[in-house]
Amino acid sequence: MPVTLDKVDLPAKPGVYLFRNADERVLYVGKATVLSQRIRSYFATNPDRAMIPELVRNSDDIECIVTNSPQEALILERQLIRQHRPRYNSMLKDDKSYPFLALTKEEFPRILYTRHPPKKSWKWGPFPNAAAAKQVVQLLRRHFGIRDCKELLPQGCLAMHIGLCAGPCIEAGDYAQRVKNVRRILNGDASELIEELAQEMDERSNAQEYEMAASIRDMIKAVRTVTSQQVILSKVYRECDAIGIGIKGDLAAIVVIHADDGVIKGQESWPLIHRGDEGDSISTFIVEHYTNRRPPKILLTPIPISTTLQEWLNERRGAIVDVRVPMRGDFVTLTNLAKQNAKMQVERLANKASGSLEQRAADEAAALLSMTSLDHIVCFDMAQLLGDSRVGASVCLRNGRPSKKEYRTYTVKGDALDDLRMMREVVERWIKRVEDWPDLLLIDGGETHLTIIAKLLEKHGVRDRMQLASLAKREETIHREGHDDIILDRRGRVLVHARDEAHRFVNKFHRKSRSRNRLSDPLEGVSGLGAKKLQSLIRHFGGRQGIKHASVADLKTVPGIGPSLAQRIFDSLH
Repeated sequence: MPVTLDKVDLPAKPGVYLFRNADERVLYVGKATVLSQRIRSYFATNPDRAMIPELVRNSDDIECIVTNSPQEALILERQLIRQHRPRYNSMLKDDKSYPFLALTKEEFPRILYTRHPPKKSWKWGPFPNAAAAKQVVQLLRRHFGIRDCKELLPQGCLAMHIGLCAGPCIEAGDYAQRVKNVRRILNGDASELIEELAQEMDERSNAQEYEMAASIRDMIKAVRTVTSQQVILSKVYRECDAIGIGIKGDLAAIVVIHADDGVIKGQESWPLIHRGDEGDSISTFIVEHYTNRRPPKILLTPIPISTTLQEWLNERRGAIVDVRVPMRGDFVTLTNLAKQNAKMQVERLANKASGSLEQRAADEAAALLSMTSLDHIVCFDMAQLLGDSRVGASVCLRNGRPSKKEYRTYTVKGDALDDLRMMREVVERWIKRVEDWPDLLLIDGGETHLTIIAKLLEKHGVRDRMQLASLAKREETIHREGHDDIILDRRGRVLVHARDEAHRFVNKFHRKSRSRNRLSDPLEGVSGLGAKKLQSLIRHFGGRQGIKHASVADLKTVPGIGPSLAQRIFDSLH
């Protein structure tokens, strides 16, 4: 039963609420300053979002987790979205695949480029541009000598000898200060750092410590190298991020343009799964983006943000973040630039997704089945009606896409009437002619089908040429020998697609076969003789020959066959 407002009793406190369906699956996660008031909006006559009626209709329960403050609810919402990946929430696409930069909290910290940063580390990211992140690591190592080796070696290492490491394993020196400077650069404090370094360089030079002054000079140059990508100039750009969003269906792209010291210094683009609410998508992105990095002094957004999100940004920065929706001036130029780039990016994503979506589905299914690849799938299905028009078909998927030139149909030649023996015959004929062995042979059926076909493959000595699996329609369960059964989720959609495509193709061939047979089968044209009555006749007389030799009186003895229908049947046969 769909959830109703009278079934929901949430407290008037801040927290997170979860819509769940009958299977306890989380469909949506939201946050609220006052839970009881927020939930009422979902049952309003005119909801403010198009997806709300469908969400409420598909939900059977709403539960909540109370937090101490709205800011805690904001963080908890993010964690639950990442954990459950609900259907109706906006979320970053493939966010777990983006790399981070991290500094470990060891005695002599090391710098890491990683997709799984250690819990006890300072981290920055995730970075959508992996190449740029790697370049930053190289610059920081080259100019600041931060180590990346897993253990300290008393004799030093190659990186130290070629100038990529300051060698803290031999002599600590100013390594702690180097790490502090790197942290400040990655936190966006480069301007203040440069001023401090310049002052220290002058002091060293005045004290005639020229080598140290030269070293600091090189460090200043390194900081400028890491942080300078100047594009557009304006006096008002001081530590500012501009966010733009482009939307196409349920796909969105968010672009963040970073500006400081009067210039645009860089741009990042993020793909997003969009669920119809621009505010939800923007809020989701802001929390994801600034969880592991310091928010800027000025943040330009396409729409206003909530008070809770504003307070959270202030906490993250340790000062007030000036969040604006600019209407005029240089800031409008910056937001328009972000918006234009976002629209361009979402078009590119949409064009790319149409070609790569199928491959991604194949890769996800391969990972689900612990296989290296699933770029070539062959799937079999059978069809028959009352033991007549017995046919089979196989379909082929290459890189997740149907390869229709490799589809095949089979007319069963033996006298087998059950699906098991029919499929065995058809697969055996396929084995004798196959030239390119697939990654996976998939058959429509359960464990019994799997066992029969596995024995057939062993008989012909080709069991090791491919993986074998059967897909049962009940709960979409995959069976494999020597593996636990798997109930497929969205990661196995390519397997379900293969089975459904085989089912469609074999039924199409079956209809054609029956149409041809109908021309030579007089019973097919008898008015009033449907499938059930024909089945009764076949069972009663033991086959079509028995029906042919039956008299009108004999035909009338079959349940459901009246005198006039019996006469029509007799006339059609004689």
